[in-house]
Amino acid sequence: MRYTFQPYEKMPLVRGHLNLGGANPQGGRIDVNNLYLERDGKPWVPIMGEFHFSRGSRPHWYRELCKMKAGGVTVVATYLFWIYHEEEEGRFDFTGDRDIRAFLLECQRAGLEAVIRIGPWAHGECRNGGFPDWLLQKTYPLRDNNPGYLEKARLWYQEIYRQVQGLSYQEGGPIVGIQLENELVNNAPHLLALKRLAQEVGFQAPLWTVTGWDNVYGAQIPVDEVLPVFGAYADAPWASTLEPLPPSHAFTFNRMRNDSAIGADQIAQTGPDGWRLPYERYPFATCELGGGIQVTYHRRPRIRPMDVYALALCKLGAGNNLPGYYMYHGGTNKLGRFSTLNESKESGYPNDCPILSYDFQAPLSQYGEARGQYGLLNLLHLFLQDFGKLFAPMEAVEAQRLVPPEDSASLRYALRTNGEGGFVFVNHYQRLHPLEDVLAAEIDTGSLCFPPLDVRGEVAFFLPYNLPLGGELLTWATAQPICREGNTLFFAAIPGIPPRYAFQGRDVLSPEPGLAPRQVGEMQLVTLPWEQAQYLRRLPSGLYLGEGCNLYQEDGSLAAIEEGSFSAYRWEGQCFAPLAVERPFQPAALTREPLAAAPLEAPTLRELFLGGERPVPWQRLSVSTAEGFVEIPGPYDVGQLYADGQLVADSFYYGAPWRVPASLLYGKECFLALSELGGNFYREF
Repeated sequence: MRYTFQPYEKMPLVRGHLNLGGANPQGGRIDVNNLYLERDGKPWVPIMGEFHFSRGSRPHWYRELCKMKAGGVTVVATYLFWIYHEEEEGRFDFTGDRDIRAFLLECQRAGLEAVIRIGPWAHGECRNGGFPDWLLQKTYPLRDNNPGYLEKARLWYQEIYRQVQGLSYQEGGPIVGIQLENELVNNAPHLLALKRLAQEVGFQAPLWTVTGWDNVYGAQIPVDEVLPVFGAYADAPWASTLEPLPPSHAFTFNRMRNDSAIGADQIAQTGPDGWRLPYERYPFATCELGGGIQVTYHRRPRIRPMDVYALALCKLGAGNNLPGYYMYHGGTNKLGRFSTLNESKESGYPNDCPILSYDFQAPLSQYGEARGQYGLLNLLHLFLQDFGKLFAPMEAVEAQRLVPPEDSASLRYALRTNGEGGFVFVNHYQRLHPLEDVLAAEIDTGSLCFPPLDVRGEVAFFLPYNLPLGGELLTWATAQPICREGNTLFFAAIPGIPPRYAFQGRDVLSPEPGLAPRQVGEMQLVTLPWEQAQYLRRLPSGLYLGEGCNLYQEDGSLAAIEEGSFSAYRWEGQCFAPLAVERPFQPAALTREPLAAAPLEAPTLRELFLGGERPVPWQRLSVSTAEGFVEIPGPYDVGQLYADGQLVADSFYYGAPWRVPASLLYGKECFLALSELGGNFYREF
């Protein structure tokens, strides 16, 4: 069957209409036009990943940021939760894990830029959305332009500015963006007031952003003053239902940027009132592509790597020019002096979240382990880093017939093109809803037709056509481009589709996937097997391929996220050269001793009884070393770990093993409580 597209209509490029942009002392410049971001006058596709510094550990910030950079992230986004820094009115704390300045300097050290999300309201599954308890006791409305609230917001902004002064892009620092508020959908005057307030305090950045979602009409924002950013998630743990959700449109090539499902637990679905966000004035940018999902007590989806990868790929095919992931790196909530700092029904919110765990099933877990989506997403990131200048100006063109999410039989496809060449996107994945095989699909771009493709199984990919490469014209390929290194181009073989390359004036090449390059004129092609390609990393010292391990570089030294010795290959210009790194590793052994009664009392024990009273067996734990992780299997309902009387880890069981660093337990008196599994929640196990 032949698949065609809607007519391509080139949009005019508009510059200078947005009150955004700025230059740095080195002569660099960041700007925003209506189609894409620009850096030094050229198209730029930043890759943004969320990592909350205050939910991390200061001694480990740099290592974790190096992992993010190795995964292709170029910009780190981070919230400042007001309650973390002013839990008691008038007493600010920016020390230790709360030191935003130190974190930003570590970002700079790791070669990353940053977007700071300064609120005042944040959400982020934090208590009161990040508002301190004392603020909620005030008599004036919050998130409003009244003098009382604006004065408190001013003091909050001033304290942040004292910490980050001198670190803006315009001052040669890493801060390229500032997000105001979060999920405020119907108060453009307040958003503008917050921007002006932040500028008066001293903040500057080339990018000022706000979240743009609400209903289909988009949030009401101060037009041309901020960049609206959007998102999409694979599931909705905030939904009230305990049943599986219907197929999501996030896995179709839907060009609607606004996802009204996000924040549905916090914001009302308001009517248009004559408002329509003028999307045509802004590039399609995201800040909350779900890198995973938080587990709530009543709803516990288990996110799979393809949930994340297919969603991100669909948004790229639909026109996204700033992939921003929430979360990219999980974290751990702090314990407050007066309360826990998690979102809970007890604090007036619709969801119960774990007291400590904000793992989010993210590409990098709360303890820095890599999940499958970490490597999958990097296939997209490497491509955008090397081909972003070409890709960003390409416009999204919809299929001749849009496929609704409930359609399991039709091919889901889209196009990014400049009118001469481009990339065809295909997604054959719908979370929890298997799709039927599509055989002999002939995708016709209007200028050429790809050879018939059999699309089977859970796959999502994109294919180039009329792509100029190293003096050659790649007419079409049935492999996914990854990156280029010198005169060598790297591709990934798509599962179930034989890799073939048609260069103008040359015979079609059909190489076997592997490490060996294939010569084409003055350049080389390397076609990596799909599973192996996920371990390809561009690091400061070169291009590497891990042998089943996720590589990164810290202070110039090659490392792997996985523990113990590892093997890899380094690209030497003409071939891959093997290397091996020996790392002594003694994994911890876990000993568990049942106890007849609870060994301690703590205010946090109430979490064990969410959903009602039930048996809670306790165990005494000990570990043999501080190295590696220990694993606590399920099933259980709520789990809590105490070390020397302090809650150090917790979990709502959702079907995955609970992994905890042995270092949290080693040398301490440790107890584990696992409440009996209940049944009043959504599960996928």
